[in-house]
Amino acid sequence: MDMKTIYLIKEKNGMKKDFSLLLSMMDYARFTSIQEVEDMSVEMLDYRCHDEANSIGMLLAHFDAVEKIYQVLTFEEWTNDEIEAYASTLEPALSLGNKAAEVIKGNDVRYYLENLQNTRRKTIEQFTKLDESWLYEETDWWYGQKGNNFFKWFHVFEDEINHRGQIRMIKKLYVKENGKAMTE
Repeated sequence: MDMKTIYLIKEKNGMKKDFSLLLSMMDYARFTSIQEVEDMSVEMLDYRCHDEANSIGMLLAHFDAVEKIYQVLTFEEWTNDEIEAYASTLEPALSLGNKAAEVIKGNDVRYYLENLQNTRRKTIEQFTKLDESWLYEETDWWYGQKGNNFFKWFHVFEDEINHRGQIRMIKKLYVKENGKAMTE
């Protein structure tokens, strides 16, 4: 992420224009997510305000799993069975829920941020190899409608932004319940 251009949606990173615009938005979404969590303790990352709630660690793992499944959905030409098999390896982070709460815990923030960085690096590598026309390729998508790759990757960071709202709420609830700061 180039911090000198974080607030600019423009061509950068030597990428083709439309990929630059998309990546500019993805970078900003990630930057603001990192700001929310970068100094959190393991206790805070694992905190759940009730038994059905997500933890911040679960949400960070979810960001990573979503990006990984979209890498497969858009970069690869796998069969539905291959996609389903791969998706199962991303569980329970992909779907969240009680199983995720059982297994996604005890990790420090560096663990989550390194996973996110490694996954994003693979996304960027693929973006640099593709022609801009790829962004506009349409396939059958949701609810019997067409979707293009640009929309699919918009959805990756849209999902992150939505869940970042949960992170902010969890932080407030943690402070209210525990009366202490959320950092290490």
